[in-house]
Amino acid sequence: MSSVRRGHAALRRGRASVAGQVYLLTFTTHERRAWFADPAAAFAVSRALDDRRLWASSRLLAWVLMPDHWHGLVELGAHDYVPSLVQRVKTNTARRARQAMPSIERVWATAYHDRALRAEESLVDAARYVVMNPVRAGLVRRVGDYPFWDAVWV
Repeated sequence: MSSVRRGHAALRRGRASVAGQVYLLTFTTHERRAWFADPAAAFAVSRALDDRRLWASSRLLAWVLMPDHWHGLVELGAHDYVPSLVQRVKTNTARRARQAMPSIERVWATAYHDRALRAEESLVDAARYVVMNPVRAGLVRRVGDYPFWDAVWV
C-alpha cells in the first residue's frame, strides 16, 4: 500500500458513518485532471449521478461536478456506510465517464474528503456552498448557467 493510501486510511480510523447524518463529500479526479471540462464526459457523469439505484438508501441532496472534482451533500441512509457509498459513486460515474471518453484510464483519485455537518449548520447554506462552486471558480457568472449541478430544493 502506498504511503498516500496509508495516510488517508489512517485519517479514517475511528470515524463512524451515522444514518441520517448529512455529509459533505468531495473527491478529485486522478492527478487533478480536468476530465469534466469535456461536456460529453460531464454529461455522462451527471446522468450517472441521477441513477436512483445508486441512492437506494442514501439521498443526494445537492451536487456539483467541476472540471477536476465533485462535491456532494448526502444524507446517509440506514443501509449505507460512507466509504462504500463513495466507492459506489466513484465506480458508477467512472464507468460512464470512460464510456463517453475511452481515453480516460483512471477517473478518480483514491482519496476523498468527508465532513459531517453539525446540527446547527444550515443544509441550505451547505447546498449553496456546493452549487456556487462554478461561480466562485469563475466558470460562469450565475449558477444557472452551469449545467452540471442539482439540488433537491430546485
